[in-house]
Amino acid sequence: MSENNWNSKLGFVLAAAGSAIGLGAVWRFPYMTAEHGGGAFLFIFLIFTILIGLPLLISEFVIGRAAGRNAIDGFEYLSGKKSLRVFGWLGHFGTMVLLSFYSVIGGWILIYLVIALLDLFNLYEVADYSVLLGEVISNPLFAILGQGIFIFITAFVVAQGIQNGLERASKIMMPLLFILFIFIIIRSLTLPDAFEGVKYFLTPDFSELNAEGIMFALGQSFFALSVGITQMITYSSYLKGDENLTQSASYIVLMNIAVSVMVGLAIFPAIASFNMESVEGPGLVFIVLPEIFKAIPFGIIFYLMFLVAFLFATLTSSFSMIEINVSNTVKGNQKNRKKVTYIYALIVFIIGVPSALSEGVLNDVQFFAGTVFDNADFLVSNILLPVGALFSSIFVGYIMDKKEIMHQLNVTTDSKYYFAYRVWMFLLKYVLPVIILFIFIANIINFF
Repeated sequence: MSENNWNSKLGFVLAAAGSAIGLGAVWRFPYMTAEHGGGAFLFIFLIFTILIGLPLLISEFVIGRAAGRNAIDGFEYLSGKKSLRVFGWLGHFGTMVLLSFYSVIGGWILIYLVIALLDLFNLYEVADYSVLLGEVISNPLFAILGQGIFIFITAFVVAQGIQNGLERASKIMMPLLFILFIFIIIRSLTLPDAFEGVKYFLTPDFSELNAEGIMFALGQSFFALSVGITQMITYSSYLKGDENLTQSASYIVLMNIAVSVMVGLAIFPAIASFNMESVEGPGLVFIVLPEIFKAIPFGIIFYLMFLVAFLFATLTSSFSMIEINVSNTVKGNQKNRKKVTYIYALIVFIIGVPSALSEGVLNDVQFFAGTVFDNADFLVSNILLPVGALFSSIFVGYIMDKKEIMHQLNVTTDSKYYFAYRVWMFLLKYVLPVIILFIFIANIINFF
């Protein structure tokens, strides 16, 4: 079998699911759920993920496999228009910016893993986790060293190739991620008053959900599956022709939903048991959770499990980011993969240094969205991702050859799936572009 293809359907599904399951599920989803109605937010998120995220994911799978090449060349190949290569370049550039600040958070996780291990063996005791977080993210040495190690791990795996690197790592990391969360959930559910947290998380109370919460649920479902930045186009370009794209996309959506629910079941019972408030972003993972686990017998072990699971989720997403750049450059010729991978890793590291220093020596450098880190996040999340997803929807809905689309989905006009195909095309043509534009405009207006 060619080294330019996935070795198995399971390998592709796990790798693609790993690409989707990252900071959005483990980092962003819990605090957004806490801020916007608990179970009601979860319910709306699930509906939007199935009705919006899944159709977009299928569209990118269709583009990727039909092209059978990197995203930049793929858009030109399928359309016959050289000008459309620009959207492949947007993904190429966007993933470099995304990984430049994503790796900063990955570095924080690595540093906390070391600290938790030292704590486990009584070599270091954390007195105050809020103080520790400030020391970690503001210390230039910690920030840059953590970011550099995280990028090196990412590059090392990607350099090994599609089957020996991406697929093998995903087959190990993704099952372990689920197993670790199961252990954490079991421990969390055995805490006093834990089911108050379960009730809050799983029972919809729509009186707690406002228009802002619905917007955030819409945005979370949109960004939760890594659509819009050519990650899924690149991964699906390595697929064999006999794989069922709709089935694979459905598995990935279900896995993404499962991890989001598992993260909630790991966190909310513990928060309820200790009557603590959820906080945004770094505070939840690096302050609230360790404080909770610190008060539990053998809690440091469960916090270590959480950090390892979080690291795996972050790494499997970062693999797909740098793979886009490698794919666009090697163009199927794997001879230069290692050299190209490490070159891009170095470039991303250099680009990411200002983001790594944003909470420290460069904290006073503020413009537009805030720090350098904030601006990188804003550029990718609020501009490049929506633009990319909008183009994918329009490309399949209006530009791609309809016979080729039906061929990729194994659908004919007399097929029992033809009606579902028509509904999907209707969504791509008339519904999703409007929703994506709405999210894009609302985010820009909300910022200003």
